[in-house]
Order: sequence, then structure tokens, then C-alpha cells
Amino acid sequence: MPNPAKPLAILLAASLFTSALAAPPAPKGHAVVVTIHHEASDAGLAILRQGGNAVDAAVAVGFALAVVWPRAGNLGGGGFMLIRSPQGEAHFLDFRERAPLAATRDMYLDAAGNVIPGLSTTGYKAIGVPGSVKGLVYAQKHFGKLTLAQDMAPAIRLATDGYVLSAPEAATLHDSKVSRFPESRRIFQRDGDFLKEGDTFKQPDLAKTLTRIAAAPDDFYHGAIAAELARSVSSHGGLLTEADLANYAVVDRKPLLGQFTTNGATYDIVTAPPPSSGGIVLLETLNMLSAPIAGKTLTEAGGDRSPGQVHLIAEAFRRAYMDRADYLGDPDYNTLPIAQMASMKYADAWRAGIDPIKPTPSLDLKRPAGFLPPPPASKAGTESTDTTHYSVVDSGGMAVSTTYTLNGLFGCGATAEGLGFLLNNEMDDFTSKPGVPNAYKILQSSANAIAPGHRPLSSMTPTIVTTHPTPGHPAKVVLVLGSPGGTTIPTTVINDLISVLVNGLTVQQSADAPRFHHQWIPDVLQFEKTFDPTVVAAMKAMGYTISQVSEADAKAPGQWGDSELIFIDPKTGTMQGANDARFSFGKAASY
Repeated sequence: MPNPAKPLAILLAASLFTSALAAPPAPKGHAVVVTIHHEASDAGLAILRQGGNAVDAAVAVGFALAVVWPRAGNLGGGGFMLIRSPQGEAHFLDFRERAPLAATRDMYLDAAGNVIPGLSTTGYKAIGVPGSVKGLVYAQKHFGKLTLAQDMAPAIRLATDGYVLSAPEAATLHDSKVSRFPESRRIFQRDGDFLKEGDTFKQPDLAKTLTRIAAAPDDFYHGAIAAELARSVSSHGGLLTEADLANYAVVDRKPLLGQFTTNGATYDIVTAPPPSSGGIVLLETLNMLSAPIAGKTLTEAGGDRSPGQVHLIAEAFRRAYMDRADYLGDPDYNTLPIAQMASMKYADAWRAGIDPIKPTPSLDLKRPAGFLPPPPASKAGTESTDTTHYSVVDSGGMAVSTTYTLNGLFGCGATAEGLGFLLNNEMDDFTSKPGVPNAYKILQSSANAIAPGHRPLSSMTPTIVTTHPTPGHPAKVVLVLGSPGGTTIPTTVINDLISVLVNGLTVQQSADAPRFHHQWIPDVLQFEKTFDPTVVAAMKAMGYTISQVSEADAKAPGQWGDSELIFIDPKTGTMQGANDARFSFGKAASY
């Protein structure tokens, strides 16, 4: 019988999403590779079949995506790779871009001190020192089993022989920013004779560059490729130099660790430390949701994406993003209160202030006293949504979760002459001017200000979830997950994690489910276009200000994120991979 204390409309909305899901079962196997592009997934699987481990496969995928997914896959960008060995040892490889040595705090401001539109997002002054090549090479050298040449062979073949474009892939190459740069226009748009569905896209310049890297990887940072790249950028007024490339280093950081208890089970969370903000946002949110709020657990609040659950999760998002805005930046140059932010006592204090039936206005939110130091006074930042994530688990139990990016769609739009790859616009992830909100209205502290050699704050949240070990029962990997989406990355990952571990959805159902997001400022609860309208209406009635992505544009898909998930049943060991249905050309490849 319905609970008489709840309106019938809300009870119906609570069950609409779960009952409507009828997704086909996800692929199963002993090893799984899940990416946004089927050619990249097949490249990783081929390496596993050759005897490579999950890191070899992840390296193969990283280079392959630089060929088949040029809007985000890259040689000219950067990112993070989270690795967990079968024995439980975890590494977080930070190959995030860095600011060039000539970068200055106010480099994107005019003489009056105002932000110059587009300077940090388009063209050569937006370029940070790329880290992807060094990161992938470092991972292969330290954790792979095969050779770099073996891992790169699929990417070289794809660039040399080409791959067949689907209609959506061909359409994405019709990008106005790409059209502004002759080398990009020549390669990706055939000088205006645009590629179309069914065309085979070959990239001979990129094939040559990949072949050179496979033979001499250090050449990208200390040799001829470095000289060619620096010359290409500097000739157009960019700041990148050979010295910047020579000074670049990968950092092997300690991942953030946390726990999440739900439905009588405890899980260990291995996730991204700064300069990613995603991991601590994830841990803070899960900490707040790990105990009842006003006497109700998540499951007691309603079904998956019900008004009750959306409310509690959104209020946890709101509080975690307030902390993100105030405190985070490059950990190599700032002291960040991560331990305090991840404290369960701090979560208890935050949780106590969540109203069970109505939202707390963001401007009224007061941080619990006595836990964190005073935050920096100045804020402002930016982050784009065009990133890509992939997940790999091999038959030996090694798991890899990788998120890397050019930052914006096709990065800064410019391609290095003769080298065939696009360059990032990662400088836009720094705080350009304190107090000025960006296009995504996200706020950040002055700890993320532009400075030579610094790494900009990111939301990328590669994450691995395991069972909690007990005597005689070692930890087992349960989930490998992540997503693109700029500031919506942490909330997308949290949506997926809760849907699987709390609400019992399959990984495919979770990947395909409509998403919701709150980031403190602006004080708006955001929904994907396809979100159940009865739930959206219920949240508005509860007191939230609502925004639905592309709601006013009938032709726009109104989507964000791209979940590439792997679930491993802790009882049977069966693996399931799920590619997000938002991208029809992705694939969960397994054997």
C-alpha cells in the first residue's frame, strides 16, 4: 500500500525510472575494455589478447583515442590514470598539463583589468604544457608487460589505414573553432570538403608522429618533436617552449581513500587526489550520504532518481561543491585541507544541517565551524566538458580508470604543423580573474591562480571501488568508473556509483540513466533533458530552482557526461562492461 504520508504523484515518480529501464544485458567476460569508441575498445582488447595487462591496454586505448576521437582523445592534452594492482597497490598518475614558464597571473586581462573573451579558450595562448604522451609512456614503462611499440601499434594502424566514420563522428568534425586554424581545417575538414558518413579518415601526419614516439618516446619532450612543437606554437604567439617540454614531469601521487556503507555492505573507494577536485567532492558527498538524514537512508528516501533521493543527494552535492570552490588548487604549491574535508566527523556536521523536505539556499549555507581553516577570499574559475574516460580490467584482476582531455571541444582548435595532433586549451582551467564567474558559473579559490609550472584544478574523477577486506576475504574490485563533463564529472560518477551499489541498477542501466547536478553556485538543480518530468516538477515544488539542459531547443540532445563502467560481481567474479548509450559508436569489448 502507498505510504499515506507521501503524495501519490511522488510515489509514482519514485518508481517510474526503475520500472522503465529495460536495457539489454551488458557484455560479460574475463577481461573488459570500455571506451567511447569501438575502435579504441578493440585496440585495448587486442593488447590484452596479446598478453598485455590492463595498463598496456589503457596505454593502447589512450593512443588510439588520439586518432579516432580527436575532440578529446589526444597527444596534446593531459589527464589522470588510476591503477590498482591485483595485490591492492594503487597509483594515481598525474599527467595534467602545466602552465608554461612564461605564464603570468593576469595574462588574460586587458589594460583595464577585464578578461579578454576567448583568449584562454581559443588559439595558441590557451595552450598548457601537454602531459598525455609522457603519462602514457610512464604508465607503460613502470606498470605494463609488453613494449611501448606493441601498445602503440593499433593507434599507428588506425592513423595509417584510417577508420570509417559514422554520421555522428563526421558531424562533430564540422566545428567552427577547428575551421579557424588552417592546419586543423586541412586535416579534420579537408579544407571545407567535409568528411561524411562512410568515409575512411586517414591521418598520415599523426601516423608519422605516433611512429616516432613508439621508436623514441623521449623525443616528444627532449628531441626533434619537442623542437617542432615549440616552434609551431611560438610562431603563432603561444608561450610553449622547448624548456617547458623538457621540464615536464609525471607525478605518481597517492590516491584518496574512503569508505561507503550501504545496504549492509561496506566498500572502499580509491579515487583522484588534487589537482583533481573530483575525488574529494565524491568522498565528501558519500560521507554525508553514508548515514541516515533525519532518520532516512537513501533507500528509505525512495527509488533511484526519486524526488526523495534526488533531494538528499543534491543537498550533499551543494555542500561538497562549496568546499571545492573555497579550497582547492595545485597541491604542489598549496596546502590543502583534504584530510579535514574527508573527515567523517565533518560529514556528520554537514549532514546535520540538511533539511529533509526542502533545499537550503546556497547563499544561506554556513560551513560547520571548527573543522577547516578560513578559505582564500578570491574565487573564480572555468572548466570545459570535452574530456573522455575509459575503464579496463584484465583477467588477472588489475584495474585501470583513466580520464584525459584537451579541455574544450577540439582543445584550442589549433593543430601542430606537420605533427597532426590538436593542442589543448587547458590554461582556461585556471582562475583568470578573481571574482569573475565563467561560462559554467563555477567558482574556485585563488589557490588555482595562473602561475608558471602550476597545474590547473580539474574535476576529472577516475575511481575504483572495492569490497572492504575482512579476515580471509581480501578486497575485490567491484566498480571501475569515471566520466567527462567538466564540473558535472563528480556528480555523474556519484550518480553511477549510487545507482549500482545503493539502488541495484545494472551498470548499463546506470550508464544510460538521466543525470542531475548541483554545484552550489549557481543555486540551480540541473537535469538532463530526458529526466522524468514528474520528478523535475516535484523538485521545483519542493523549492529548488530548476534548469533542464537544452530544454528550449527541440533539436538539442540535452546531454552531458559519458559513463564507461565496469562492474565485477564480488560473489561470482563475473565482469560486465557498459558503454554509455549517449554515444552510439562506443563499445564494451570483452573476452
